[in-house]
Amino acid sequence: MPTPTNSLAEAWDASPVGRVAAPLREQVTAALREAILDFRLKPGRRLVERELIEQLDVSRTTVREALRELTAEGLVTIVPQRGAIVTAPSWDDARDLYEVRAALESRLVERFVERASRSQELALAAAVESFAEASTREAGVHVALTAKDVFYEVLLAGAASPALQQLTESIQARVRVLRATSMSMPGRSSKAVDELRGVLAAIQSRDGQQAAALYVEHVRQAAETALQNMHEFDDGLQPGNGQES
Repeated sequence: MPTPTNSLAEAWDASPVGRVAAPLREQVTAALREAILDFRLKPGRRLVERELIEQLDVSRTTVREALRELTAEGLVTIVPQRGAIVTAPSWDDARDLYEVRAALESRLVERFVERASRSQELALAAAVESFAEASTREAGVHVALTAKDVFYEVLLAGAASPALQQLTESIQARVRVLRATSMSMPGRSSKAVDELRGVLAAIQSRDGQQAAALYVEHVRQAAETALQNMHEFDDGLQPGNGQES
């Protein structure tokens, strides 16, 4: 098994963060988020504070604040005795997370059909097309993920279920790296667009069961792509193995 690159600088050619209008913490968080979602910082990679401070030319406090925010987003995990690493769920955990995600989000779709207003339905259609447009760009996986997040925001608002929203947001945080893994595969984004357009058509027809069933299939396709290709991004992501070698 290949030995992972130890030096952060060798894995991620980042420049010092510039002093612009946005707070330094936001700049550092954005730079790390983009590097993680584009797999320049791969799952299992240790994020050593000292190296981040030197490479980005910022304070320890700024680095810690950025890592705290990324931990809340599910992109970074704090491991006892090891510190911060890029989140690397095991194969078994990933499979279970996708199954839970399919169950929760399909129920959200049903609630959206039952409760969403006409304006929210139109907003969902716009979000699908924005995601389609983002998926055709060559700006990195993080751009498509950001566009897909808008879809989720509209879906959650229209479903009007605080309980489902809390549970879904928790799962979403844990599967974000997995979503990036799936969406980075050639052709997956365009298929996801077609799948979501099918879900939207069922929603517009007020067929909650069909919309939910199509959404479950959408999540299963994403899961299949992610699980089949996890090993391409990190040697540690193999069935039964969830840590960096």
